[in-house]
Amino acid sequence: MSSKKTIKSAFESMMFTWGEPLDVKAAAEVFNISKEEALECFLELKEEYEQEGRGIVIRRINQSFQFVTREENADYVRSLCTPVKTKRLSQSALEVLAIVAYKQPVTKGEIEAIRGIKCDRVMEGLIKKDLVCEKGRADTIGRPIMYGTTDTFLKNFGFSSIKDLPEIEDIESAVSGSLTDDVEAEKDELNENQMRIEI
Repeated sequence: MSSKKTIKSAFESMMFTWGEPLDVKAAAEVFNISKEEALECFLELKEEYEQEGRGIVIRRINQSFQFVTREENADYVRSLCTPVKTKRLSQSALEVLAIVAYKQPVTKGEIEAIRGIKCDRVMEGLIKKDLVCEKGRADTIGRPIMYGTTDTFLKNFGFSSIKDLPEIEDIESAVSGSLTDDVEAEKDELNENQMRIEI
């Protein structure tokens, strides 16, 4: 059986090579160890990087881990990489995404009841961007599809898990308060010239 030092060294190489968040289960299978053992190694590595104040740190995203740059160095990295590659989300898309994030699992009908407007095109855009995905079906008439956020959502917004979302007492009021009365603005729900997410 491989030593913990060997496993942790291999996990570092795997994270660096993989690029995307590395799933604990997949990493465990490489060494034929339990998920619990693999998770312990990842967490130890994460702590070691934090203690040493490295420019690269390990971020946890649910049951996956990924190398990222230290937040304090963002300005230096941004200066080097300008212009920053961006993806843009419309106000409508951000509203729907907020409802999904806070109410998940949630059906399209429930989202539309909160917003008071159809959200088919917005949902299609969010699914295409891998920010929202299907999470099963509701036990109600017609068994509508339920939706939730993805790990891509967590990664792009800098959250480790859904538990990191800022607390909002009433998402319905928060969203309805941001809706405009301009119906024409809602027609272009996926307009690429509004809010943006840096990646």
